[in-house]
Amino acid sequence: MHNDIIFNSYPDSIGKNLSDIIQMLERTEFNQVFSLFYILPTIFNSDLDHGFSIIDYDLNRKLVLPEDLVRLNRLGIKLKLDLVVNHISVASPEFSDLLAKGDDSKYKDFFIDWNEFWKGYGEIGAEGYVIPEKQYLDKLFMRKPGLPILKVNFPEGNFRFYWNTFYQKIFFHDIIPADIFEAVGNNQFSINQAIEISNYLNNQLENAENANEIDFGEYQSLAPKLLPIINKHRSYLGQMDLNAESDLVWHYYESTLQKLSQYGCALIRLDAFAYLHKKPDRNNFFNKPETWDYLDRLRSIAKQHQIKLLPEIHSVYGEKLHNEISGKGYPIYDFFFPGLVIHALEKSTNLYLIKWINEVIENKIETVTTLGTHDGIPLLDLIGSKNDPSSKLGILPQTEIDEITNIIIERGGIVKDLYGPDGKKISYYQINATFFSALGANEQKLVLARAIQIFMPGIPQIWYLDLFAGKNDLEAVRKLKKEKGSAGHKEINRSVLSTDEINNGLKTTVVKSQIALIRLRRNLPAFMGELSIENTKEHMLTLTWEYKKSNAKLIANLRDFTWEITYRDLDGVSMQLTNPYQ
Repeated sequence: MHNDIIFNSYPDSIGKNLSDIIQMLERTEFNQVFSLFYILPTIFNSDLDHGFSIIDYDLNRKLVLPEDLVRLNRLGIKLKLDLVVNHISVASPEFSDLLAKGDDSKYKDFFIDWNEFWKGYGEIGAEGYVIPEKQYLDKLFMRKPGLPILKVNFPEGNFRFYWNTFYQKIFFHDIIPADIFEAVGNNQFSINQAIEISNYLNNQLENAENANEIDFGEYQSLAPKLLPIINKHRSYLGQMDLNAESDLVWHYYESTLQKLSQYGCALIRLDAFAYLHKKPDRNNFFNKPETWDYLDRLRSIAKQHQIKLLPEIHSVYGEKLHNEISGKGYPIYDFFFPGLVIHALEKSTNLYLIKWINEVIENKIETVTTLGTHDGIPLLDLIGSKNDPSSKLGILPQTEIDEITNIIIERGGIVKDLYGPDGKKISYYQINATFFSALGANEQKLVLARAIQIFMPGIPQIWYLDLFAGKNDLEAVRKLKKEKGSAGHKEINRSVLSTDEINNGLKTTVVKSQIALIRLRRNLPAFMGELSIENTKEHMLTLTWEYKKSNAKLIANLRDFTWEITYRDLDGVSMQLTNPYQ
């Protein structure tokens, strides 16, 4: 896969659906450019977290049709898709069956009942769920404030609590006068009074997530009779953690991998796999050796379908988990590269970037490199230790991380944090911004960043918005917060491009230059060979690939962002890729 290049977008990131994106990829400008298409999981039926709360892995027919996949196959483009290992949607057939049938559901053990899991390791609190003892609680790795629980109302009227590591949302449906009469009888109130009570309660319910916290005001005496009806008429959005001890869960993985193979999938990103193994006296993040056992079991299933696995994980550099994953024979996402290349361009230094390139070469780490992604620009990955932010074990000194973080924030970036069990922030996690905006919307920096990526070891993955020099979409963030009460920080880097924007973008220097660089990497045999790094001044970067008679050399100036590329094909014919900014 040395000459593979991955295009990355949602199925509706360009135009209205996947067909519109394929129409772009069918243009002559993209001939022999991309070999894989990482289509994010709104290609499937999903309901939350922009696709990562998957209901099922059938095609989302609003955005994707089977003939779209046939067209991609004709272009010689295979698929990279997601298998969300840790969780599925509360609206999935499996959880819906559990909600409908309770203990009679065959999926009773498919999910993790919080109170059953923690029985004997804590005490039940006022809300009805077990609060683990401090020695266990302190080990939990949180992705949101508070305990990772979703409170679920079962048909028989009782509540249960399920492990919910990531997103959730509870909605209370409007109360109507008939509900009031059902609760208190027809003789207690007139229809106008019932309307008045229901209107009052609906105002209280508008942003409520816990019915017990509703202010009944002058109707407090009705609360015992109305609360069961309020709880009955509610729905959920949430990503329910799967129980890896269940045989049914592994059957689910097997059938899903078979389905993805039939779509034309060659590479699968394992989303959130590190959270899968859970045990009360252990961490809930990459427990060993159990997580390795899970990965090996998934790999053996995937191998039957000629699919390669890419475990997706964010872990601090100082823990060296990336070396462990690579040592087990898995490729990794190079989440160090985006921050390192921003630092190199902003500080005019090759020191830390070269340190990382040497480590990749020496340890034979197979990587997928990115600039921007559907997520943010990683910060956590660069540090030495979550417990000691000043640790010198990071790939960048903490002062340097803080400095580039502040630069990106000043340019409109939004920081996403990690939290401890007490709800307090413990660390930066990532910063949400387009890569172009993170570089100060400087075209020369973006093209040089792309050139460096093209000369990096590993498989380059290209985020559609980077390719078209997209800027921070702060209006999308504000709009989502206004409409849904959500911060919507990730929408800053998910603007939908129209066909006209694509047509106009393909005429620009910044887009044409990137495509030329990508095409070179895709087709030149030199990139199948060995990479060497020349000893230069600190503000320069010289990288050379060689394979038989073919070679490619990048000389980059990290101070003024100029660069030159010379290359030779297998016949020994020398050529040069012109830098349009010089």
